[in-house]
Amino acid sequence: MRYVSYSDAAGKPRPGVIEGDSIRPFGAEVASLDAFVKMSPADRKAAVAKLGAAIPAKGVKLLAPLHPQKNVFCVGRNYLAHAEEGAKALGQELKLPDVPTYFTKAPTSIAGPDQDLELEGSVSPMYDWEAELAVIIGTTCKDVSEADALSMVFGYSCLNDVTARDLQRSHLQWFKGKSLDNTCPIGPWIIDAADIGDPQKLEIMLRVNGVEKQHSNTSKMIFSVKQVISNLSQGLTLEAGDIIASGTPEGVGFARTPPEFLKNGDVMEVEIEKVGILKNALKISPKK
Repeated sequence: MRYVSYSDAAGKPRPGVIEGDSIRPFGAEVASLDAFVKMSPADRKAAVAKLGAAIPAKGVKLLAPLHPQKNVFCVGRNYLAHAEEGAKALGQELKLPDVPTYFTKAPTSIAGPDQDLELEGSVSPMYDWEAELAVIIGTTCKDVSEADALSMVFGYSCLNDVTARDLQRSHLQWFKGKSLDNTCPIGPWIIDAADIGDPQKLEIMLRVNGVEKQHSNTSKMIFSVKQVISNLSQGLTLEAGDIIASGTPEGVGFARTPPEFLKNGDVMEVEIEKVGILKNALKISPKK
């Protein structure tokens, strides 16, 4: 099942479910997809049973499926080849962590599918791409075991962790370089976890202007989705609707020879097997 947020005929955001070439909206009792994810499984089932009449999906503007009020959790250097390319590009010795490396992206960084990402050239000339599998928590939980971790997942989506590399490096923490407005596009929808099964068997790729830059498989994560959820939840409450960006594979721009950074007008596509394609164009203002 594909859950979406979309703009209705009046221009208001509404939650719904994609069925074939149509969208079936939730009833008025479901204000948003964020609210739906926070419902109990029984209430979700009841809400799906009361979906409204189908409307044609063609021409409908899809929005970011979720707009959490808290930061997006992110895992850094979670694919070995990406960790290797990063260390090489920075002239550093590769030291793999014993536990996941976490950082966050501000909720104001979230953008939707097909949205032009308006970025400021005066803030950074070094915008880079990172294709990631987004994990959406469906059950508020804490101290979760690895055996139970995947049962806490509501679904999955595509995410692009757009990064201002110069800011990421100049600050001691990554938050600033990762949290600029419009640097966390997510979508185009959320796929129900039951439709994915094992999240460690998915092809993941990214294209810039149709040219493939990243291509890997989630089986190559250093820390699997269930390991990340279990580790992150130790002593820390994860809430329904929380988003975890699970890391990016090799092929990012700064580690290429020569380095490549995004330009105004570039079009990025994140594609994840069984999930979908997240497409965004860059609208980078000139330096002042």
